[in-house]
Amino acid sequence: MQVEWHGQSAFRLSEGDTTVFVDPFGDMSAAAARGIRWEYPPISGVGADVLIVTHEHSDHTGVEGISGDPVTVRSTPGRHETPIGEVVAIASEHDDAAGTERGANTLVAFTLGGVRVAHLGDLGQRALRPEQARALGTVDLLFVPVGGGPTIGAETATRIAALTGARVIVPMHYRTERISFLDPVDGFVERSQRVERLSGSTFELDALPGGDGPLVVVPAAP
Repeated sequence: MQVEWHGQSAFRLSEGDTTVFVDPFGDMSAAAARGIRWEYPPISGVGADVLIVTHEHSDHTGVEGISGDPVTVRSTPGRHETPIGEVVAIASEHDDAAGTERGANTLVAFTLGGVRVAHLGDLGQRALRPEQARALGTVDLLFVPVGGGPTIGAETATRIAALTGARVIVPMHYRTERISFLDPVDGFVERSQRVERLSGSTFELDALPGGDGPLVVVPAAP
């Protein structure tokens, strides 16, 4: 499987001729008016068979940047049939106040090329509820927010990642040289035993180093 990070929480996953895109961001020019620097390259010319949006915030809803005619699972909990099989979208909250501050979020899980993938969107809960963890199931590849602020931070993300049992963990939604808000990835990396920092924003899952214990993969910011 090939994984490409487009910045923030936006990822393209491709296996053979099949592509899944999760949480593309849209036009973020309005961020400057709020004093936020956003310099990730716009997403355009990227096709997908399945498009997933975890929640309705503009840094996750740039569906217009994804070409083709993808089957879309958009911010709706349930079990959704798609060209890759079932996508499970699990109700969760964007905050630790039962969604009363930042609203709803969905955790998503699906299988691509025999790999069980989970993307936690903008999870803000202090912990996963038992029924959420059961619905995710055993995870091979996990995408987890770590930048704090409106989502979970490094300590909570470390605890939740361990709960999923994921063998490969990709942090997301944190400060890089492209954006001026959130916490950097360092706090999460410092809590990890095995870390692979990449020189590019794309990697092949099968090419990652083996070893015991979960591997944290940190792509370079696009």
